[in-house]
Amino acid sequence: MILLTGATGTVGGLTARLLRGTEPVRLLTRDPRRAAGLAGPHTEVVGGHFEDPAGLRRALAGVRSALLVTVDPLTHAHDENFLTAARAAGVRHVVKVTTLSVAEPEATDLVTEWHRENERLLRASGLTWTLLRPRAFMSNTLGWARSIQEDGVVRAPHGDTAIAAIDPRDIAEVAVRALTDVAEHAGRAHALTGPEAVSPVRQTEILSELLRRSLAFVELTEDQVMRGLLRRYPEPVARALVESATRGRAGTKGQVEPTVADLLGRPARSYRDWAAEHLSTFRT
Repeated sequence: MILLTGATGTVGGLTARLLRGTEPVRLLTRDPRRAAGLAGPHTEVVGGHFEDPAGLRRALAGVRSALLVTVDPLTHAHDENFLTAARAAGVRHVVKVTTLSVAEPEATDLVTEWHRENERLLRASGLTWTLLRPRAFMSNTLGWARSIQEDGVVRAPHGDTAIAAIDPRDIAEVAVRALTDVAEHAGRAHALTGPEAVSPVRQTEILSELLRRSLAFVELTEDQVMRGLLRRYPEPVARALVESATRGRAGTKGQVEPTVADLLGRPARSYRDWAAEHLSTFRT
Protein backbone atom coordinates (compact mmCIF):
# COMPACT_ATOMS: atom_id res chain seq x y z
CA MET A 1 0.00 0.00 0.00
CA ILE A 2 1.20 3.49 -0.90
CA LEU A 3 -0.06 6.54 1.00
CA LEU A 4 -0.16 9.97 -0.63
CA THR A 5 -0.55 13.21 1.27
CA GLY A 6 -1.35 16.41 -0.62
CA ALA A 7 -3.68 14.50 -2.94
CA THR A 8 -5.81 17.60 -3.60
CA GLY A 9 -2.69 19.60 -4.44
CA THR A 10 -0.59 19.74 -7.57
CA VAL A 11 2.07 17.03 -7.14
CA GLY A 12 -0.02 14.76 -4.93
CA GLY A 13 -2.96 14.81 -7.31
CA LEU A 14 -0.82 14.09 -10.36
CA THR A 15 0.93 11.26 -8.52
CA ALA A 16 -2.44 9.77 -7.56
CA ARG A 17 -3.55 9.79 -11.19
CA LEU A 18 -0.34 8.14 -12.37
CA LEU A 19 -0.62 5.39 -9.75
CA ARG A 20 -4.33 4.76 -10.30
CA GLY A 21 -4.94 1.15 -11.29
CA THR A 22 -1.32 0.10 -10.87
CA GLU A 23 -0.92 -0.21 -7.07
CA PRO A 24 -3.13 -0.10 -3.99
CA VAL A 25 -3.13 3.57 -3.00
CA ARG A 26 -4.55 5.46 -0.03
CA LEU A 27 -5.09 9.21 -0.23
CA LEU A 28 -4.98 11.23 3.00
CA THR A 29 -6.88 14.51 2.83
CA ARG A 30 -8.53 16.88 5.26
CA ASP A 31 -11.66 16.97 3.09
CA PRO A 32 -12.30 13.60 1.37
CA ARG A 33 -14.98 15.16 -0.83
CA ARG A 34 -12.33 17.14 -2.69
CA ALA A 35 -10.50 13.93 -3.62
CA ALA A 36 -13.58 11.88 -4.47
CA GLY A 37 -12.77 12.01 -8.18
CA LEU A 38 -9.46 10.24 -7.53
CA ALA A 39 -11.03 7.22 -5.81
CA GLY A 40 -11.30 3.93 -7.66
CA PRO A 41 -11.04 0.14 -7.37
CA HIS A 42 -7.48 0.30 -5.98
CA THR A 43 -7.55 3.83 -4.56
CA GLU A 44 -9.21 4.74 -1.28
CA VAL A 45 -9.65 8.20 0.20
CA VAL A 46 -9.42 8.70 3.97
CA GLY A 47 -10.00 11.80 6.03
CA GLY A 48 -7.26 13.10 8.31
CA HIS A 49 -4.73 15.83 8.87
CA PHE A 50 -1.26 16.43 10.27
CA GLU A 51 -2.54 17.73 13.63
CA ASP A 52 -4.25 14.38 14.36
CA PRO A 53 -1.61 11.78 15.38
CA ALA A 54 -4.18 9.04 15.97
CA GLY A 55 -5.73 9.64 12.55
CA LEU A 56 -2.27 9.56 10.96
CA ARG A 57 -1.53 6.18 12.56
CA ARG A 58 -4.80 4.79 11.21
CA ALA A 59 -4.12 6.16 7.73
CA LEU A 60 -0.59 4.71 7.73
CA ALA A 61 -1.59 1.21 8.83
CA GLY A 62 -0.38 -1.32 6.25
CA VAL A 63 1.51 1.33 4.26
CA ARG A 64 4.98 0.50 2.98
CA SER A 65 5.80 3.76 1.14
CA ALA A 66 4.45 7.30 1.52
CA LEU A 67 4.62 10.65 -0.25
CA LEU A 68 4.93 13.52 2.23
CA VAL A 69 3.90 17.00 1.13
CA THR A 70 3.53 19.68 3.81
CA VAL A 71 2.74 23.32 3.10
CA ASP A 72 2.82 25.42 6.29
CA PRO A 73 6.24 27.09 6.70
CA LEU A 74 5.30 28.34 10.18
CA THR A 75 5.44 24.89 11.81
CA HIS A 76 7.51 21.71 11.76
CA ALA A 77 4.84 19.84 13.74
CA HIS A 78 3.22 18.47 10.58
CA ASP A 79 6.38 16.66 9.52
CA GLU A 80 7.16 15.61 13.08
CA ASN A 81 3.69 14.13 13.60
CA PHE A 82 3.72 12.32 10.28
CA LEU A 83 7.15 10.78 10.79
CA THR A 84 6.31 9.67 14.33
CA ALA A 85 3.15 7.98 13.08
CA ALA A 86 5.00 6.43 10.12
CA ARG A 87 7.57 4.84 12.42
CA ALA A 88 4.83 3.49 14.68
CA ALA A 89 2.98 2.02 11.69
CA GLY A 90 6.07 0.30 10.29
CA VAL A 91 6.28 2.38 7.11
CA ARG A 92 9.40 1.49 5.17
CA HIS A 93 10.04 4.54 3.00
CA VAL A 94 9.07 8.21 2.82
CA VAL A 95 9.39 10.37 -0.30
CA LYS A 96 9.47 14.03 0.70
CA VAL A 97 8.88 17.04 -1.59
CA THR A 98 11.04 20.05 -0.63
CA THR A 99 12.78 22.63 -2.82
CA LEU A 100 16.02 22.93 -4.76
CA SER A 101 17.01 26.04 -2.83
CA VAL A 102 17.91 23.91 0.22
CA ALA A 103 21.14 23.03 -1.60
CA GLU A 104 22.06 26.71 -2.09
CA PRO A 105 23.94 28.17 0.90
CA GLU A 106 22.96 31.72 -0.02
CA ALA A 107 19.26 30.86 0.33
CA THR A 108 18.37 31.74 3.92
CA ASP A 109 14.72 32.79 3.67
CA LEU A 110 12.16 31.35 6.07
CA VAL A 111 10.62 28.93 3.56
CA THR A 112 13.96 27.45 2.53
CA GLU A 113 15.08 27.06 6.14
CA TRP A 114 11.76 25.34 6.91
CA HIS A 115 12.40 22.83 4.13
CA ARG A 116 15.96 22.28 5.37
CA GLU A 117 14.73 21.44 8.86
CA ASN A 118 12.05 19.11 7.48
CA GLU A 119 14.71 17.28 5.49
CA ARG A 120 16.80 16.97 8.66
CA LEU A 121 13.83 15.55 10.54
CA LEU A 122 13.30 12.92 7.84
CA ARG A 123 16.96 11.92 7.73
CA ALA A 124 16.98 11.56 11.52
CA SER A 125 13.73 9.58 11.62
CA GLY A 126 15.24 6.15 11.09
CA LEU A 127 13.07 5.64 7.98
CA THR A 128 14.50 5.21 4.52
CA TRP A 129 13.93 8.34 2.46
CA THR A 130 14.07 10.04 -0.91
CA LEU A 131 14.09 13.82 -1.31
CA LEU A 132 12.50 15.49 -4.33
CA ARG A 133 13.89 19.01 -4.73
CA PRO A 134 12.09 20.80 -7.57
CA ARG A 135 12.69 24.30 -8.84
CA ALA A 136 9.62 26.55 -9.30
CA PHE A 137 6.56 24.92 -10.88
CA MET A 138 5.55 25.91 -14.41
CA SER A 139 1.98 25.73 -13.15
CA ASN A 140 2.61 28.83 -11.03
CA THR A 141 1.89 30.80 -14.20
CA LEU A 142 -1.74 29.68 -14.00
CA GLY A 143 -2.01 32.67 -11.69
CA TRP A 144 -1.77 34.82 -14.81
CA ALA A 145 -4.89 33.35 -16.38
CA ARG A 146 -7.41 35.95 -15.24
CA SER A 147 -5.36 38.98 -16.28
CA ILE A 148 -4.62 37.34 -19.65
CA GLN A 149 -8.29 36.59 -20.21
CA GLU A 150 -9.54 40.01 -19.15
CA ASP A 151 -6.72 42.39 -20.15
CA GLY A 152 -4.25 40.52 -22.33
CA VAL A 153 -1.60 41.34 -19.72
CA VAL A 154 0.85 39.36 -17.61
CA ARG A 155 1.84 41.08 -14.37
CA ALA A 156 4.85 39.59 -12.58
CA PRO A 157 8.13 40.64 -10.96
CA HIS A 158 11.65 40.32 -12.39
CA GLY A 159 10.61 39.86 -15.99
CA ASP A 160 14.11 39.11 -17.27
CA THR A 161 15.06 36.62 -14.55
CA ALA A 162 15.35 33.18 -16.15
CA ILE A 163 14.31 30.23 -13.96
CA ALA A 164 14.60 26.53 -14.80
CA ALA A 165 10.98 25.87 -13.80
CA ILE A 166 9.65 22.33 -14.01
CA ASP A 167 6.41 20.75 -15.21
CA PRO A 168 4.76 19.29 -12.06
CA ARG A 169 3.94 16.14 -14.03
CA ASP A 170 7.67 15.43 -14.26
CA ILE A 171 7.90 15.72 -10.47
CA ALA A 172 4.98 13.30 -10.12
CA GLU A 173 6.58 10.79 -12.48
CA VAL A 174 9.79 10.87 -10.44
CA ALA A 175 7.70 10.50 -7.27
CA VAL A 176 6.10 7.35 -8.68
CA ARG A 177 9.53 5.88 -9.41
CA ALA A 178 10.75 6.70 -5.89
CA LEU A 179 7.61 5.30 -4.24
CA THR A 180 7.63 2.02 -6.15
CA ASP A 181 11.38 1.31 -6.42
CA VAL A 182 12.75 1.93 -2.95
CA ALA A 183 16.07 0.15 -3.54
CA GLU A 184 16.90 2.44 -6.46
CA HIS A 185 15.95 5.72 -4.81
CA ALA A 186 16.52 5.29 -1.06
CA GLY A 187 18.95 7.82 0.37
CA ARG A 188 18.96 10.01 -2.74
CA ALA A 189 18.14 13.69 -3.15
CA HIS A 190 16.87 14.45 -6.66
CA ALA A 191 17.41 17.98 -8.00
CA LEU A 192 14.53 18.54 -10.45
CA THR A 193 14.36 21.28 -13.09
CA GLY A 194 12.96 21.89 -16.52
CA PRO A 195 15.12 21.57 -19.66
CA GLU A 196 15.96 25.27 -19.88
CA ALA A 197 15.80 28.51 -17.93
CA VAL A 198 12.92 30.71 -19.11
CA SER A 199 12.08 34.24 -17.95
CA PRO A 200 8.56 35.56 -17.31
CA VAL A 201 8.92 37.76 -20.38
CA ARG A 202 9.73 34.73 -22.53
CA GLN A 203 6.89 32.72 -20.94
CA THR A 204 4.56 35.56 -21.89
CA GLU A 205 5.86 35.43 -25.47
CA ILE A 206 5.28 31.67 -25.62
CA LEU A 207 1.72 32.04 -24.36
CA SER A 208 1.13 34.80 -26.89
CA GLU A 209 2.35 32.59 -29.73
CA LEU A 210 0.22 29.64 -28.65
CA LEU A 211 -2.88 31.74 -28.03
CA ARG A 212 -2.30 33.66 -31.28
CA ARG A 213 -3.03 36.78 -29.31
CA SER A 214 -0.87 39.76 -28.43
CA LEU A 215 0.01 39.83 -24.73
CA ALA A 216 1.78 42.58 -22.81
CA PHE A 217 4.15 42.08 -19.89
CA VAL A 218 4.01 44.52 -16.98
CA GLU A 219 6.74 44.23 -14.36
CA LEU A 220 5.55 44.50 -10.77
CA THR A 221 7.56 46.32 -8.14
CA GLU A 222 8.60 44.57 -4.94
CA ASP A 223 5.99 46.57 -3.01
CA GLN A 224 3.24 45.50 -5.42
CA VAL A 225 4.30 41.86 -5.12
CA MET A 226 4.35 42.12 -1.34
CA ARG A 227 0.86 43.58 -1.21
CA GLY A 228 -0.46 40.78 -3.40
CA LEU A 229 1.21 38.07 -1.32
CA LEU A 230 -0.13 39.52 1.93
CA ARG A 231 -3.64 38.85 0.67
CA ARG A 232 -2.81 35.12 0.58
CA TYR A 233 -0.08 34.46 3.14
CA PRO A 234 0.98 35.49 6.66
CA GLU A 235 3.50 38.33 6.66
CA PRO A 236 6.61 36.19 7.46
CA VAL A 237 5.81 33.84 4.57
CA ALA A 238 5.13 36.71 2.18
CA ARG A 239 8.47 38.31 3.05
CA ALA A 240 10.27 35.00 2.52
CA LEU A 241 8.73 34.60 -0.94
CA VAL A 242 9.77 38.13 -1.91
CA GLU A 243 13.28 37.46 -0.63
CA SER A 244 13.48 34.25 -2.64
CA ALA A 245 12.26 35.95 -5.82
CA THR A 246 14.79 38.75 -5.41
CA ARG A 247 17.61 36.26 -4.91
CA GLY A 248 16.78 34.76 -8.28
CA ARG A 249 17.90 37.95 -10.00
CA ALA A 250 21.49 36.83 -9.42
CA GLY A 251 20.91 33.89 -11.76
CA THR A 252 20.91 31.28 -9.01
CA LYS A 253 17.68 29.69 -10.24
CA GLY A 254 18.68 29.25 -13.86
CA GLN A 255 20.84 26.14 -13.46
CA VAL A 256 19.48 23.18 -15.44
CA GLU A 257 19.85 19.74 -13.88
CA PRO A 258 19.84 16.49 -15.92
CA THR A 259 18.00 14.47 -13.25
CA VAL A 260 14.59 14.24 -14.92
CA ALA A 261 16.08 12.95 -18.16
CA ASP A 262 18.37 10.55 -16.31
CA LEU A 263 15.55 9.07 -14.22
CA LEU A 264 12.74 9.05 -16.79
CA GLY A 265 14.72 8.29 -19.92
CA ARG A 266 13.34 11.29 -21.80
CA PRO A 267 13.88 15.05 -21.73
CA ALA A 268 12.10 17.13 -19.13
CA ARG A 269 9.01 18.83 -20.56
CA SER A 270 9.49 22.38 -21.75
CA TYR A 271 7.40 25.39 -20.81
CA ARG A 272 5.96 25.40 -24.33
CA ASP A 273 4.88 21.76 -23.86
CA TRP A 274 3.25 22.57 -20.52
CA ALA A 275 1.53 25.71 -21.82
CA ALA A 276 0.13 23.92 -24.87
CA GLU A 277 -1.49 21.32 -22.60
CA HIS A 278 -3.07 24.01 -20.39
CA LEU A 279 -3.93 26.56 -23.03
CA SER A 280 -7.68 26.41 -22.43
CA THR A 281 -7.14 27.92 -18.98
CA PHE A 282 -5.70 31.07 -20.51
CA ARG A 283 -8.34 31.49 -23.22
CA THR A 284 -11.25 33.89 -22.83
